[in-house]
Amino acid sequence: MTAVAGGLMSVAEVTALIGTGELLALAADRAVLTRLPRGNWIAGSTPYFMAEQGGCQDRERVFVQRFGDLQGHIRRYQPETLPEVLEEAPEHGLSVLILPAGSAILEAFAREAPLYPEMYLKPLVGWVAGIAIDDVGSDTAVVVDGRDGCVAVNEAVVLHLQLPAQLVANVHAINLFEPGDGPEIRFPRTGFEVSDCLVDGQPANFAHYLIEQAGAGSLPLVADYCGAMINVSVQAVEANGVRFYAPVFEGVGYRLARPVQDYPVEFLAAMPPRTGPVVFGCNCILNYLNCGLEGRRTEGLDGPITFGEVGYQLMNQTAVMVTLDGI
Repeated sequence: MTAVAGGLMSVAEVTALIGTGELLALAADRAVLTRLPRGNWIAGSTPYFMAEQGGCQDRERVFVQRFGDLQGHIRRYQPETLPEVLEEAPEHGLSVLILPAGSAILEAFAREAPLYPEMYLKPLVGWVAGIAIDDVGSDTAVVVDGRDGCVAVNEAVVLHLQLPAQLVANVHAINLFEPGDGPEIRFPRTGFEVSDCLVDGQPANFAHYLIEQAGAGSLPLVADYCGAMINVSVQAVEANGVRFYAPVFEGVGYRLARPVQDYPVEFLAAMPPRTGPVVFGCNCILNYLNCGLEGRRTEGLDGPITFGEVGYQLMNQTAVMVTLDGI
């Protein structure tokens, strides 16, 4: 693979790059994405980025992830066809998926992705598109298929990349959160919204429990999913219930995470060793907001700041990256 530079670019620079025919994954404010010409690209809406100057909000420029001379194809999926995503992926490749926040297709993916055919056998990464925090309630997250300019609120766009035989895509999920020492929390049913729970076996209202724990709403729940620590982040604490960015699952024991003391420092320490280039990266909006990442860098990983991350399945408050390494 020929090494290429990405990062934040002006609309004019991205327009010229699209004209070359290169396969691209883009991120920008919704209004900016609708100004781009047709071409071989997929995109999602977000005005937040981790760039060379550190974490930032930018509603004029586009974050570009380039894949050099790699070949591939673009697909658009509806909720009923998304389970086919890895059956249609190359046997030796990498698939980059973008889904819109708050959509039925995101909820379906969050619940069902671990059961998709060929899941975990082919590399699948991506992110959840969102909107500026100030626009919540007045705007909607979108994905865009650059081939025809289709702007969708309940579809997914995927870039299926073919890799040369001598390279392999390694997916890395960087999660700095660990279960804290607090009580185990279990939920009676799977879902994005809960009210009742068991706290160390005792019935409780989860919203009331979080309100009693000062600052707990900024920390994710953490659980061991078959050996991997997976976060579920709180979206809103309401009078009698709690909404999450990803579903909690019945029968799984969760604990509130320990706080992260200095995110950029701990992130650098957690970065995986690598020999090949980073071709994809993203980090969570909750890390950006709650860990003070504005103007600070996560060394070694740039990309969109997202409203959920995909490292095979949906994740929260993580960073996901892909390296291309020699076999």
